[in-house]
Amino acid sequence: MNATTDMLSPVQPGAPAPDFALPSIDGSGTVSLQDYRGKTPVFLALFIGLWCPFCRRSIAEMSTTEPALKQQGVDTLCVVATPPENARLYFKYRPTRLRLAADPELTTHRAYGVPKPEPTPELMTALGTVRINPDGVLPEPLPIMQAAEAISKLDGYGGTPTDQSDMQRQWPQLKGQFLIDRDGIVRWANVECANEGLAGMGKFPSREEILSAARSLAA
Repeated sequence: MNATTDMLSPVQPGAPAPDFALPSIDGSGTVSLQDYRGKTPVFLALFIGLWCPFCRRSIAEMSTTEPALKQQGVDTLCVVATPPENARLYFKYRPTRLRLAADPELTTHRAYGVPKPEPTPELMTALGTVRINPDGVLPEPLPIMQAAEAISKLDGYGGTPTDQSDMQRQWPQLKGQFLIDRDGIVRWANVECANEGLAGMGKFPSREEILSAARSLAA
């Protein structure tokens, strides 16, 4: 089953990147795509809420890739789909140097055409049968729902009431990443499950994939 059938079409390389203005999680005001226009390319990562164990792990992974992107002249911006105060609580105990913006209503995901599958009976069946182990942390691949639960237990993250509310509103929203040049044009895009169907759930581009896309800007 293809999780991206009959849904929004993501913004493709060569197209203008939709602008946005979102509250900064560090409380420093508003973050906008216009902040980067004419100055620097930006790697934009659209995550869902912090209830998502795959997102939490990918954010941590992104923090190790960000300095290498910076060396190539590319800034990084991560959009997290939770209210700013919930994100501030999370990152108080898990500090990061990433620039973060809050978008609890997924307006940026919609603008960039990142799909939200319909929870059909077929999808629910697939979620219980397709096995994943996105970053190899589990002893063996597990059905998607079980894999998410197992990773949360491994991480020792119990969540907050806001996380629960976010999950009920957002699930099963997918994630996406876009490399945008200094003129505001998308030059590379990756959308969860676009290539592998549900077997790609929870996967984030590798460090080398991201840096290779950044190097292509200078080609």
